[in-house]
Amino acid sequence: MKNLKSHLLFNRQQRVGILFLILLIVGLLGVYFFVPLTKDPLFDISSPELVQLQKQLDSLRKAVLEERKPRRFPFNPNFITDHKAYTLGMSPEEFDRLKAFRDKGQWINSVADFKRVTQISDSLLDEISPLFKLPDWVQKAKPDKKYSKNISSKKTYTQKMDLNTATVSQLQGVSGIGKTLGSRIVAYREKLGGFSSDIQMYEVWGLDPIVVQKALEVFTVKTPKPIQKINISTASASDIATIPGVPFELAKRIWEYSVLHEGITDFSELEKIEGMSAQKLSLIQLYLSIK
Repeated sequence: MKNLKSHLLFNRQQRVGILFLILLIVGLLGVYFFVPLTKDPLFDISSPELVQLQKQLDSLRKAVLEERKPRRFPFNPNFITDHKAYTLGMSPEEFDRLKAFRDKGQWINSVADFKRVTQISDSLLDEISPLFKLPDWVQKAKPDKKYSKNISSKKTYTQKMDLNTATVSQLQGVSGIGKTLGSRIVAYREKLGGFSSDIQMYEVWGLDPIVVQKALEVFTVKTPKPIQKINISTASASDIATIPGVPFELAKRIWEYSVLHEGITDFSELEKIEGMSAQKLSLIQLYLSIK
């Protein structure tokens, strides 16, 4: 009992502390039981100012998301890679049809051609066809009566003659190609060591694009000369300038663009370069590769 009594004895300072603690507990209990706690929000989120601010935030968020979306640039449908086809939404089968068509040395010259060859859906075609950038000679070519000779129906790949074995006399059978131009085509072919693609015909000096089109209705490259492609990411301006038809100034711009952007992932990026036409881009893709 003596030990218990000693625990119940407090000095004046301890008694004041205990009294203060009891009053604090009673006061908190009174607040809890008798003071109603409001459930109203601290501020009105439906106020016009907050609504307007939320709209601005939503607008900024949408702009940021749009900015992060990958941009699509115009491209030549003749040179779609499997990766490009994937990003466009094409199926592997549709790309394979296009590749098989191009492997025969044939060209997509219109949206209708692309639809016929790939058999893609109308909805996808409507989405991507505005981005098609066909060569200038396709866009500007118009029928010309003076070139309408006795070349009648369109020949199939099998019916066409090999451009790499065509003689000057055979070439002269095309309207607009005389002995001079026929000899020039053969001379350019010999300079190249043989054509690798039909597109190289457009580099023959003095040959009108319309005449080239007429010639390609009768001739096509069936025995293409193999080309050792240059990696554009490691090529120098001098390397690129070795491509037939590419002047050094253009080669330098291509090299500078590749260095500045630490390489390129798609040939369509080169369309931004000054002096780069769709026809020229089609040509250099024969000699360059992306790795």
